[in-house]
Amino acid sequence: MRDIKQLLENEVKKRNSQTEVSFDKPDPILIAKRYKEEFSSLVCSLFAYGNAHQIVKFLNSLNFSLLDRDEDEIKKELSDKYYRFQNSKDVTAFFIALKRLKEKTSLKEIFLQGYLKNRQVIEGIKSLIEAIYEAYPHSSQGYTFLIGQVPSKNPKSPYKRWNMFLRWMVRKDHIDFGLWKEVSKSDLIIPLDTHTFKVSQKLGLLNRKTYDYKAALLLTEKLKEFDPEDPVKYDFALYRIGQEKIL
Repeated sequence: MRDIKQLLENEVKKRNSQTEVSFDKPDPILIAKRYKEEFSSLVCSLFAYGNAHQIVKFLNSLNFSLLDRDEDEIKKELSDKYYRFQNSKDVTAFFIALKRLKEKTSLKEIFLQGYLKNRQVIEGIKSLIEAIYEAYPHSSQGYTFLIGQVPSKNPKSPYKRWNMFLRWMVRKDHIDFGLWKEVSKSDLIIPLDTHTFKVSQKLGLLNRKTYDYKAALLLTEKLKEFDPEDPVKYDFALYRIGQEKIL
């Protein structure tokens, strides 16, 4: 494991650069970095599924100022916007829900209501998902896929896109923003996607064969052996190792 830790530490150091994310090396945080603001960042993170180039292309086409506009204007401008499983009604509903929340509170405050109960980020995610559904009731398969199911006591989903959003908000380096000071880096859960899942198995960091929430927890605990205060710092490196087929 000492060699694996050194590999990851080297990759973290190499990736922690302003030039690591670009249109040539796309990642949804490329668009979020323009604003460094929680609401636009959440849009970028929740639409972050599929091909990285297509994700960035779609996010680059969005007008994030709509989050501060009139609802009729949102409906009009997003009437032809769609992305994979989300049709224009789903995209519109998401923007209106966030616009309504933004007028009343912050995503951080909503998250803290759940998180501070027992310092579990899944409880904070639950608070955010519930708040979005309550702000603008809308139901469809595409919308549920985008926002996610409200977490149960034993969730199945790894909540990858939500945990990536939290990484952006809590950690601070040349990649992540570090906007939320009230949340501890040590409480974060690895944003487990198929790249990090397979790479972690190959590296011997994860023995679990099922891609689920428990796998995310197990990998996070393993990475805490390398850095108990900031285990999720290895996420971007693991993702790039898989994406670039380094192994």
